[in-house]
Amino acid sequence: MSYLYLALAILSEVVATSFLKASDGFTRTGPTLIMAAGYGAAFYCLSLALRDIPTGIAYAIWSGVGIVLITVLAWTLRGERLDAAALIGMALIVAGVVVMNLFSGSARH
Repeated sequence: MSYLYLALAILSEVVATSFLKASDGFTRTGPTLIMAAGYGAAFYCLSLALRDIPTGIAYAIWSGVGIVLITVLAWTLRGERLDAAALIGMALIVAGVVVMNLFSGSARH
């Protein structure tokens, strides 16, 4: 169940971050409210996930998956460009999260 909470936290954070840009510096009420609700839900779900998942592992997954999802959304929805260095960097982040989860004793509790 903890990994479900972590997934919900990540998805909520991705939605919130997407609306953060749309809030235009908090000048647009609708996107600002969605952003605030998204971050609130994200941190609540993360707090539930941290009951069973070690903090370092949860945060590595949260940040790695979040970076990739936000970048893919920015690329597909906003036409933001990705160069080779950005793609390599994201691949290294994903590889790091995978290594931590598969080979680190810290991932087991």
